Amino acid sequence: MIDKLLPPPIATAAAFHDDHDDDPASTMFPEELELVARAVPKRQKEFHTVRRCARRALSELGIAPAPILPGPGRAPRWPDGIIGSMTHCTGFRAAAVARATDVMTIGLDAEPNEPIADPAVVDAISLPEERAQFPRLTALQPDVCWDRLLFSAKESVYKAWYPLTGRWLDFEEAHLTLDPTNATFTARLLVPGPVVNGTRITEFGGRWLIASGLVVTAISVMAQDTTAQPR
Repeated sequence: MIDKLLPPPIATAAAFHDDHDDDPASTMFPEELELVARAVPKRQKEFHTVRRCARRALSELGIAPAPILPGPGRAPRWPDGIIGSMTHCTGFRAAAVARATDVMTIGLDAEPNEPIADPAVVDAISLPEERAQFPRLTALQPDVCWDRLLFSAKESVYKAWYPLTGRWLDFEEAHLTLDPTNATFTARLLVPGPVVNGTRITEFGGRWLIASGLVVTAISVMAQDTTAQPR
């Protein structure tokens, strides 16, 4: 699924369920186990499966298994020379990784294709101009939960932004335009963006898809890019 959104040389792996016969303690590193030692079994398996996906993707790059621990800003700490992104939601776990010589940053997010139940949450994660898109988009594609798609896209923007800046990005600091004709989105930054290859990024471009009851969004900025546009 996510390989449709992220181009080579990005390696991806995904799972639609946890293997309930697999004991996380048998395949997770001690440092990882410690992080979820007090978590409920469901959380442990979710944590385990998304890291198993990450290690599968890393193996495609010839990277040996290693602990994947959270760092500042919730971003995973990847092996030296590697960048990547992970996501998990009900019924889906996925990871995408690449060599830093090829790709500057990746943002990946998945959510259930369901409306956000609380209007106050929608207001909190979106700008009025963004919400103004919803009636037109719903008329064009009523099967898409556009509020959830917007949220997912903003999560992907943050995940792409943070490794380049080391700074938080609030929901209101990027304005998203969703394009239903080619399943892309553009995030115009409303704060100064990071400088990549001597050029300041003013927007991120990404892609999205709806499949298997999920909304999945992704951004990639290739090492030679200065535009951060969809690929």
